[in-house]
Amino acid sequence: MNKRGFKDKVYGELSRVAKAMANPVRLEIIDLLAQGPFSVEQIANYTGQSVANASQHLQTLKNAKLVRITRDGNFIYYSLAGVNVFNAWVGLRELGFAYNAEVEKVMHDFRCGHRGDLNAVDAATLMEMMEKEEVVLLDVRTEDEYNRGHIHKALSTPIDKLGTYLKKLPKGKTLVAYCRGPFCVYADEAVAFLQEKGHKAIRLKEGYPDWAIKGLPIRHKES
Repeated sequence: MNKRGFKDKVYGELSRVAKAMANPVRLEIIDLLAQGPFSVEQIANYTGQSVANASQHLQTLKNAKLVRITRDGNFIYYSLAGVNVFNAWVGLRELGFAYNAEVEKVMHDFRCGHRGDLNAVDAATLMEMMEKEEVVLLDVRTEDEYNRGHIHKALSTPIDKLGTYLKKLPKGKTLVAYCRGPFCVYADEAVAFLQEKGHKAIRLKEGYPDWAIKGLPIRHKES
């Protein structure tokens, strides 16, 4: 193989990876799978797709070697092929933040324009606040997602059940809500609801997968 053939081949293979990621649904699937394996039915439910459409997107990601499958009896689960897939998604996400002003505008319009004061705190600042015991951390994802892994000392308060936890939440401390990542709206909804009820509440900028990949303290159900 000559030099031109080598370059055409290697860039062509890499372009397959880029093409596989160049779809909003598939990016959302990658974001979801950062938490661990999910069935096609679960993925379809979380992403608002039909099972058939979700299967097609998953097949594209599988063909590009970005996801893999595991079997548990009659059930098939999809997961990211490795941590590099999530890192690539984070890099793309940060690239969008840095150079595409529309990304920030959409987030600003959604969070500030329609849901009031939704200030966010980053992971480093949250760690300092946790060490000083200044906050109560709320994981507003589903119980299943919480059990897969969660930030150390976080309370499981699923967004659809948050109202039932109100009497147990102290008003003397800042409540910090987090979910899957910066585009997950559960945390936004939780903060808006808590503020309406008189609590001081903010959201974590990142999500659980970002926290875990940085090596910050996490816990699983069994631990």
